[in-house]
Amino acid sequence: MRIPIVENIMHTNELLASEIRQRLDQADVFGLNIMASPGAGKTTFITSTINRLQSHHPIGYIDGDIATTIDAEKIARLGVPVVQINTGGNCHLDANMLNPALDKLPLDEIDVLLLENVGNLICPANFQLGTHLNVLVASIPEGDDKPYKYPGMYRGVDVLILNKIDLLPYIPFNLDYFLQGVQTLNPNVTIFQLSALHNEGIIDWVTWLVEYYQTEKLKNEQNTIAT
Repeated sequence: MRIPIVENIMHTNELLASEIRQRLDQADVFGLNIMASPGAGKTTFITSTINRLQSHHPIGYIDGDIATTIDAEKIARLGVPVVQINTGGNCHLDANMLNPALDKLPLDEIDVLLLENVGNLICPANFQLGTHLNVLVASIPEGDDKPYKYPGMYRGVDVLILNKIDLLPYIPFNLDYFLQGVQTLNPNVTIFQLSALHNEGIIDWVTWLVEYYQTEKLKNEQNTIAT
């Protein structure tokens, strides 16, 4: 009896995610679902991205967390509109949680939506949110075996950020082994190696993001004209 229930939950989430994508496209908002394990540097990465991007493209931010508003308060100090989603113990965000959060953002005033998912490498991989990119932030201190231990997460993302590369000289981490695992699972993933704390590699990431965003915006405009 449990299998149909799970299937119904996932199907409902996918339908809602599709509606969210349409909503974002209609508002000309480009959405990123940013995932990571705790301590990977997700919030620091988001902060560095905002600092490089917001002068050209207004940004909105949604923080998903089990409890507290610590990360949301950090991002709010950057001057971007922020919405907090406390999941009350759930280990992921889903489309049903995201929909009312979008109501609280000025979608007509932003170009890019950065959504910080709950920190873990299992649950968030299973729930689509309707964003245009799924981004995973990994880090050197986590170890080089994570693609092998959490294949579902690494298989389902569009972009992989390997953060804290400044620690490579000090922590045992076989980069070739890590990348082999990633590319075996997800040969089409786009990979950036950077240090968000020291802004190393951030320009390359933001430049790529802007180009990708502009390409997707053009496609959306062409689809709108065609219909």
